[in-house]
Amino acid sequence: MATLNYPAWGYGLRYKYGLFKQRITKDGQEEVAEDWLELGNPWEIERNDVSYPVKFYGKIVPGSDGKSHWIGGEDIKAVAYDIPIPGYKTKTTINLRLWSTMVPSEDFDLSAFNAGDHTKAAEALTNAEKICYILYPGDESVEGKVLRLKQQYTLCSASLQDIIARFEKRSGANVNWEEFPEKVAVQMNDTHPTLCIPELIRILIDLKGLSWKEAWNITQRTVAYTNHTVLPEALEKWSFELMQKLLPRHMEIIEMIDEELVHTIVSEYGTADPDLLEKRLKETRILENVDLPATFADLFVKTKESTDVVPDDELENCDEEGGPVDEELESAQEDGVLEEESTDVVPDDELENCDEEGGPVDEELESEQEDDVLEEEKEAEAVQEPPQLVRMANLCVVGSHAVNGVAEIHSEIVTNEVFNEFYKLWPEKFQNKTNGVTPRRWIRFCNPDLSSILTSWLGTEDWVTNTGKLAELRKFADNEDLQSQFRAAKRNNKMKVVSFIKEKTGYSVSPDAMFDIQVKRIHEYKRQLMNILGIVYRYKKMKEMSAVERKAKFVPRVCIFGGKAFATYVQAKRIVKFITDVGATVNHDPEIGDLLKVIFVPDYNVSVAELLIPASELSQHISTAGMEASGTSNMKFAMNGCILIGTLDGANVEIRQEVGEENFFLFGARAHEIAGLRKERSEGK
Repeated sequence: MATLNYPAWGYGLRYKYGLFKQRITKDGQEEVAEDWLELGNPWEIERNDVSYPVKFYGKIVPGSDGKSHWIGGEDIKAVAYDIPIPGYKTKTTINLRLWSTMVPSEDFDLSAFNAGDHTKAAEALTNAEKICYILYPGDESVEGKVLRLKQQYTLCSASLQDIIARFEKRSGANVNWEEFPEKVAVQMNDTHPTLCIPELIRILIDLKGLSWKEAWNITQRTVAYTNHTVLPEALEKWSFELMQKLLPRHMEIIEMIDEELVHTIVSEYGTADPDLLEKRLKETRILENVDLPATFADLFVKTKESTDVVPDDELENCDEEGGPVDEELESAQEDGVLEEESTDVVPDDELENCDEEGGPVDEELESEQEDDVLEEEKEAEAVQEPPQLVRMANLCVVGSHAVNGVAEIHSEIVTNEVFNEFYKLWPEKFQNKTNGVTPRRWIRFCNPDLSSILTSWLGTEDWVTNTGKLAELRKFADNEDLQSQFRAAKRNNKMKVVSFIKEKTGYSVSPDAMFDIQVKRIHEYKRQLMNILGIVYRYKKMKEMSAVERKAKFVPRVCIFGGKAFATYVQAKRIVKFITDVGATVNHDPEIGDLLKVIFVPDYNVSVAELLIPASELSQHISTAGMEASGTSNMKFAMNGCILIGTLDGANVEIRQEVGEENFFLFGARAHEIAGLRKERSEGK
């Protein structure tokens, strides 16, 4: 954005630790803390003059001024750290502002500390500081969930207070809130900053004195939402109870937004078809498993209670509930009952040791079953209510004026499936913005050899900021000088990776083998498992052949994997272990030698990517079609002259259009076929 001269700001949290450092041992992946700030950060500027209060818990009391006052609870302070982001060959430098959390000094309990209770004295400080300890803390536990929600609210609250303070400063004495959406655009990156919506409303109503109608209108015109995933587990849902406790005022506001939405849907579709209306509300409401707002409480009651009156003379042909009898069904059901009643005949003398159905008795089991029956009866009394949840993605769509997916196929799935009911209601809200990556880092910086070739053949370095210029290389594509320069650059990059692999894993690989790379988060839908099973199959086929046959049939190949499995994602961690175990077998097989090597590069990150991507010859982007929103490494590989093998998923679709079908290895089922295939498999076909 800086390079394009946009007046933009980025906001985030200043984490002390990253996700984790990945170590690969004989047991697979191990996680250790990744200390991002251990050596300090020379680019950041601490801004002690810029800080904002952030509140959790507490209660809401109505004031004499008619406004709601959020009081009590736990107060922390978010302090700004600024990182300047200079554009490429432009004077524009924009700001990335990261928040660090602490408490005001008066919250340090000096008397407790002097009395020797050091832990209690620093309790408030520890609670505040741990908000910025770690990126994506595990949220299986209640404590983990509270921490995540605190992180999200801290980011939203501090950032919006800052945005508003700067808007007021620019406006001077005459602040016109109607102008706010003309001057400020807030883009929510996925559902993590959803609380921007109720927080902006809270500030406008409770602190700036606007009416609900004005605040809701300004918020919708200011905020927009980028959806990054169609995976249901990533479309965040928070416990209603937890949010009510941690952010009581925001829950009041969310309930009001939910009521606005119900009102919109009812007035848009009417009440003529109550079943359809109920289905629409179920899909679109922000609050899941929560009763309808009081104003709509009797919406479905009447329709359900009224029954048709049937004249007496027709009653004899009705079933018990007053519906017409389906005689064929009734007779079939009676046959079913008769069949169930007939049992095998057992001789009398064996009967005493048999259960009711004539099978031999297992007395221990019988007594257990009786206990089970009692337990089941108890459970039936306490029927589990479904959990009350707040659906953040729905709140994002309702509170925004624009919603985008991040690749053409993903945006289609967003409108046709994920948010289809909203799309029918507000088609004008939905659009596509295909993701991108910067050619400054992903060609110019990480691949200097290729960059100098591009510049010399194009006669200019303008391609760095105008990638369209690269199309001019087409006319030289068959030039042997260009081809040999390109090959030399690729080999040079591969030599760097050969040394890197030796240093990090101890394995020696040949630079003359094809480098076949799959680097990305380890996840079932990304299908690293399928890749490694394919490699096992290749290995088994090789082992069945003679040395001469093998050499004739197979191109030497180094299969490189890299990526982190989330610490609590058991299946992904098993896949990592499987890959490293296959590597240990294949790489030590003298018969196979350099024909096949399997490498798992530990602790994959941007710096590792900058080495691997320029050296790649084939890269794998083989997610189940319809599940990868975009993917961006596919773009980085393509930029570095690497051929892709991939499914028609995410940005692969658009890359294939751009590079030409003959330069893309297409693989696998299409997105629209997946549901049918899953169904067939679940039915055992």
